Amino acid sequence: MALPTMARDFSRATFVDWCRGIDEGPYSSISAGERVTFHNPELLVTTAAAAALTERVRVITNLVVLPLHRTAMIAQQLATIEVLSGGRLTVGVGVGGRELDYQAVGVPFAGRHAKLDAMVEELVDLWAGTPPHDGGQSVGPPVVQQPHPPLLAGTMGPKGMARAAVWADGVTGFSIGAEVGEIASTNRLADEAWAAAGRSLPPRKVNGTFFLLAGADPARRLHDFAATYLGWFGERTANALADLVRISDDDALLRTLDAAEKAGCDEFILVPGTVDLSCLERATKVVGRWG
Repeated sequence: MALPTMARDFSRATFVDWCRGIDEGPYSSISAGERVTFHNPELLVTTAAAAALTERVRVITNLVVLPLHRTAMIAQQLATIEVLSGGRLTVGVGVGGRELDYQAVGVPFAGRHAKLDAMVEELVDLWAGTPPHDGGQSVGPPVVQQPHPPLLAGTMGPKGMARAAVWADGVTGFSIGAEVGEIASTNRLADEAWAAAGRSLPPRKVNGTFFLLAGADPARRLHDFAATYLGWFGERTANALADLVRISDDDALLRTLDAAEKAGCDEFILVPGTVDLSCLERATKVVGRWG
């Protein structure tokens, strides 16, 4: 279950209630995503606080847009979350798709894929204790999980899968319509890329989608949320994509969980379109019944 960081009216009370509800519920992880030019709270601060407020679930950065950051600093920030979580951190990284975020922090959008690969290699070295420069000192704190927290690549295409198979432990995707065929295709590409790279273990396969189960007219509110979130595509495309988002009742959620399992997912992340705690409470009942 993701935190409702992309929904309007996110507050301290929202955050605390959702952290506790997720940690006490039938969920495997708690997560949040990264955007700069939007109304959401910052990813690393949010996940650090979630790490401190939870005890059981894994904490996933889903995902860090790595080229937006300086490698040594993000290595220290993520290692700190790893310590605060007691070794429950999974690090999802990718390049994102919003050029406005790159412009906001003064980072070139071009060359981001190659930069991601290079930064991941450096990140792993820093976590292993390698100084960031000759004659320097190690970046702390030491990570709890060895050799480092699991790395998930935010990629879905064949080229990205091939690159990720070099360094990632798995993939984290997103299906707007939560279609079993689309999810299965992504998972199949990951398996093929890992096999081609000669990896001894198959990739962990994570996917997710939007949902909303609370209040009056949840279908309309879910559509509006998705259209707002996808607004960088332009109004017409965002609305067309939002038409594909349909998990606004219990049966739809159950069908989606069945589809994700059938498609071969190891984990499926539900991203709420509201801060309303009743959405989490209702989802908890549905997921508990499904499990």
